Formats: sequence, C-alpha cells, structure tokens
Amino acid sequence: MVGMGEIKISRMPEDVLTALGLGSCIGVCVYDPICRIAGMAHVVLPSHVQNTGDLPGKFATTAIPALLESMRRCGAKTGNLRVAIAGGAQIFAFAGASAQLDIGKRNATAVQEMLAKNNLPIHAQDVGGNMGRTVQLYSNDGRVSIKTIGQGVKELVILGDAKCVHVNS
Repeated sequence: MVGMGEIKISRMPEDVLTALGLGSCIGVCVYDPICRIAGMAHVVLPSHVQNTGDLPGKFATTAIPALLESMRRCGAKTGNLRVAIAGGAQIFAFAGASAQLDIGKRNATAVQEMLAKNNLPIHAQDVGGNMGRTVQLYSNDGRVSIKTIGQGVKELVILGDAKCVHVNS
C-alpha cells in the first residue's frame, strides 16, 4: 500500500504498488522496464509553502524529485522511465466555487508540470472527473490498472511497452 503522502519503490516482481481511494490525490506511477523497478507516489496537494517536515510524497513539488531520486538510488535509469498518472477528481463541487477549490485539477496540473520540468513525458493518464479511483502498478511488467467507482477496472497502460493511452474525464 502507498498511503497518502508516501513514496514506495519495488524491485520485487511479485509486488503490486497500490494507492487506494484516490479522490483529488494523484497516483504517480513510474517504471523502468529495463531494470524492472517500479515506483509510486501518492500526491495529496500541489505544492508546499515552507518545509513543515511533511512527507516528501505529500506535495507534487517535492514528490516527483523524491520519487525519481529513490528510483535512481535503486538502479533505475532516467532515460528508461515510463510514467502513468491517475486521480485528480473533483469529488465535492459547490455552486459558485472558484477553480482554486478544485484541488484535483490543481494536483494534476502540478504533477504534469513537475514531470515536464524533469523531462519525463507522461505515457498514460486517467485524470479528472468526479469519481474516486484506485491505482495499481505491477512490478513484474509495469502494468497499471485503474479501478474507478461505478466504472469497473481498466488497464491504463503497459508501461514496459511504452503504449500511450490518455483518458481525461
């Protein structure tokens, strides 16, 4: 399990990294198909104002660099990395509320910007909408599956094969 604000890495082929109940949060899945290293961050908020001692995975601005560094320390090569993201829903909508309250959209944008800043293209994404998701990253082959409330399970992408699929709600 990858809890809120956590980052986990695995080289074990039997591991399945899982972020449960992503509402406005973003599950960032990164996979090196050559070294077979999987990593996931469960991003809660777009950015932090100051160092409050929070988990580095909590904020997009700190989660992406920390996730990439952890993967590199385990032997992953930046040029091999495949990325998929999921989540960023707007679970609660209020009449007349500003876009600033759409944390899901702000999270998705911040994650996308941080990945671009680190020269990592997103190979697949399932973001937005108003339904929660659970994301799973399979360490043996880089497969990512998404379970969306009321919509069943779909395989978002085989990260090891670098197939592109974009599903924006």
